Parts: sequence; structure tokens; C-alpha cells
Amino acid sequence: MSLTAVVVDDEQLAREELCFLLGQRGGIEVVGQAGNGVEALATIERLKPDIVFLDVQMPGLTGFEVARRMVERQVPTSLIFVTAFDRHAIEAFEVNAVDYLLKPVEASRLDQAVQRAERRISSDRPPGLSHVEGLNDQLQKIVQLVTQKEGRREQLALKVGERFQLVQADDIIYASLAEDTIQIVTSQVAGTSNYRTLDELQARLDPAVFWRVHRSHLVNINKIKEIVPWFSRNYILRMKDAKATEIPVSRAQTKRLREYLRL
Repeated sequence: MSLTAVVVDDEQLAREELCFLLGQRGGIEVVGQAGNGVEALATIERLKPDIVFLDVQMPGLTGFEVARRMVERQVPTSLIFVTAFDRHAIEAFEVNAVDYLLKPVEASRLDQAVQRAERRISSDRPPGLSHVEGLNDQLQKIVQLVTQKEGRREQLALKVGERFQLVQADDIIYASLAEDTIQIVTSQVAGTSNYRTLDELQARLDPAVFWRVHRSHLVNINKIKEIVPWFSRNYILRMKDAKATEIPVSRAQTKRLREYLRL
């Protein structure tokens, strides 16, 4: 059976890696990609893929919010969530999607998920419709599960010189990825994080506050000082740290920023 798929992730490298693994596996054609929830909804409705690989943690519309809108619009497709959340947080609740994948995605685990989708689609049920219809209640419960305070960090450890210093999560102004190291800046201190990726860090922070405006930058939306128009209708965010650091907003995130702030 040859299936079609859409891959949704706000990180281009993550999309490319998943597309590569799907290409290596065979039997599934990636017909579209999306870098955020708004693009995802439009792409899914236009292409009507058999499977959607949906990142959970995205700025603006999260993967759960995209799925919820798919439920409302009765889009008959099979969902496979892709997440950086710890395994126990997801396994603690039986998700009524086809499957979920943990980042970094392993080829063997991806193959299992695709096989489950193939079995569901080849069954007597309309492709994906039955599980989409049942997702609404399930999604509400899992959103509560993975975003509850126990799943977040009230404090984070930053390496400053030779010591580790604890900072309040809400005091973080921004986090940036540079040369495989995550730099975190607060109003009082700057240091490096032990998290390997911004995905992992973002999964531990409040998604309503911390926004991935660029694949290399995560910002606290309450710590933005100014929004500066830039070339090609893009924006630069000037943050509230001592240096008034300027953070670029990617083209994919600019539309969401306009919608969020009604610019």
C-alpha cells in the first residue's frame, strides 16, 4: 500500500530528518510540509493526506490545537503525534490517535507507527475518520496531562562559569541555539542550559508564554520590549534584557505574530 503524508514541525531540520526516514522506509510519499499550525491546516485540507505527522509543541497553534480543529472540520486523516515530551507523560494516557513518536525519531519506531496507520486505513472503517471523531475528548485530557504544572519546570539550572545557578522559568527572557549550545538570558544572569535542543527546553516551559519565533530562538512573549519592522514585511523583536537583544522572526512565524498581536 502506498500512502501519502504531510509532515508538520516548526523546525526545518526535524522535518527534513523525518522526510528522510520516510523516504528510506518506502511505501509512503510526503506530499507536503508545514512549519506551523496555520500552514498545517491549510496544507492538510488542500492535500487530504492519508497520514499527518504532527509536532506537539509549536508556537501559536500547538499540535493539539491543530488536531482539535481537524476534528471540528471533520478532516478524515490519521494522526501520528511527534513529541519531545517524556515517554511516561504520553503513555500515562491512551491517546486515540494512530500513534506517537518521540524525538529524536528512530527508524524502527517510525516503521511501527506507519504499519499501524496502514492497518487502520486498510480496515473497513473510513480512513482515519473514526479516530478523528473520537479525538476531541481525548485531546482535552492529554492537553491537561502534558501541560500540567508537574510536567513543567518552575526552575531551570543554568551553567554560569563553573557553577550552576537556579533561575525561575518565568524570568527567562529568551533562549537561543548557537553552535549546538543553548544560551539562556534572564534579567539577572546569562548562562548555558543542559537541554540538548530547543524542542526539549520548550517542552518544559509554558507554551502560552514561550514562543518559538525562529528555529534558533525561543522568546518569552511577556519580555518583548519592541517589535521593529524589517525587510520584506518581517520583524525583529527587541527584548527586555540589558543589551536589548534583537531576535529575528522567521518568515513562517511573521504571519502568526501579526495575527497574535493584531499588527
